[in-house]
Amino acid sequence: MTDWPILSAVTFLPMVGVALLLLTREDSPYGRRNILNVSLLTTVFTFVLSLFIWGGFDYSNPGFQMLEKHEWLGTGISYHLGVDGISMLFVILSTFLMPFCVLASWHSVEKNLKQYMIAFLLLEVFMVGVFVSLDIVLFYVFFEAGLIPMFIIIGVWGGKDRVYASYKFFLYTLLGSVLMLLAIMAMYWQAGTTDITELLAYNFPAHMQTWLWLAFFASFAVKMPMWPVHTWLPDAHVQAPTAGSVILAGVLLKLGGYGFIRFSLAMFPLASDYFASFVFALSVIAIIYTSLVAMMQDDMKKLIAYSSVAHMGYVTMGIFAANAQGLQGAIFQMLSHGIVSGALFLCVGVVYDRLHTREIAAYGGLVNNMPKYAVVFMVFTMANVGLPGTSGFVGEIMTLLGVFRANTWVALFATTGVILSASYALWLYRRMIFGALEKESLKALLDLSGREKLLLYPLVILTIFFGVYPAPIFDVTAASVDALLNQYSAALQAAQSVALMAN
Repeated sequence: MTDWPILSAVTFLPMVGVALLLLTREDSPYGRRNILNVSLLTTVFTFVLSLFIWGGFDYSNPGFQMLEKHEWLGTGISYHLGVDGISMLFVILSTFLMPFCVLASWHSVEKNLKQYMIAFLLLEVFMVGVFVSLDIVLFYVFFEAGLIPMFIIIGVWGGKDRVYASYKFFLYTLLGSVLMLLAIMAMYWQAGTTDITELLAYNFPAHMQTWLWLAFFASFAVKMPMWPVHTWLPDAHVQAPTAGSVILAGVLLKLGGYGFIRFSLAMFPLASDYFASFVFALSVIAIIYTSLVAMMQDDMKKLIAYSSVAHMGYVTMGIFAANAQGLQGAIFQMLSHGIVSGALFLCVGVVYDRLHTREIAAYGGLVNNMPKYAVVFMVFTMANVGLPGTSGFVGEIMTLLGVFRANTWVALFATTGVILSASYALWLYRRMIFGALEKESLKALLDLSGREKLLLYPLVILTIFFGVYPAPIFDVTAASVDALLNQYSAALQAAQSVALMAN
């Protein structure tokens, strides 16, 4: 137990920003500037504070650290926080991306700016809360609460079809989570606790694991999203403002992958082993099918959204390969995708703010008057393809190696996604960047501003740094991943021994 509740501080510090924003008048002479400055400083301070979690983390300890526990609702339900090598990095990712969301909204959001920033700060509280929760009821509260601010962000500040997209996003994700709530109730009745650390050590009966796994799968598969429950994502991305797309792709999609690791694989190992082939099949379909769909898109955001579904297919394959390479690769792929996909949506936002269209056909020849933008966009495109030397390569090759050990045919079919991703990503880049600058509407476009450089250059550095030197990530996750897989293997071996004795 820590003397200083740093996890609570990081989780709820954005609420200080919310309180300050509520006291700020938007219609005052400096109202807009004050709102932006308060929002930016709050998110920056939260990120800096979260780095102390990384700084004080013991890499060799596979268990949960920096624990906080207090009575909450009684009957065994407590306010219990902690991080391990898996969850800690997602906390850092969440706090890291939020200042970029504020900067991306600096000029683009014109109406109800105060409410917009409050929604983002509340969303940060809920996202961080998911990753630090060690009580399953507390996890569920944060998990579901995050729907509300994102629903509002899309529905109020989105595009012309924003209401349809926001309701589709809300209903898809909410309906999947109803089954998870029923599963949580069943787990409490069976184990007599909602404490995640105790549930991880509890051996649920094999027949019960099957139903619990399916209930959790219904929620996490929608969040990822996996094929065929992915159709809400392209609509949500297209209608969401730029910052909404950044946080949706960067963090919210990772809640499903994190849930698969924390609950499905760790608590229901027998069911995870049984359904692994099912997950492999859905993942391969997602990689190939959504890549082909991406090639047919004429909207930049839709193309990147379908690309995200394909890349999440590698994540689910790596998780259920249930070996060190696959699981390490899946975690790295989620972190890399959070940076790269967020950066791609920022790149779309740069040109959209200038021309107010996302149609690929409206662009062409931007290298002639936006060379800095062309270089930055190229780095993120190459990372999205999985070019060696970028973070995208490390995640994809690790997951494919892990899947190859589990099932060579699945790895073979999944590898075709690398070729398909190169096809649609390079096609997009060629159409937008290369060629003659012929369209009159493009000739007056200016290159990256100082604010846009501040947005994109740090992401370029991280993309290349982790592509060349991924060790800082693997060092953090190694002990926790090994402990999880050892527990997983022990559960399978015990079940096989019981089956042999029965025969």
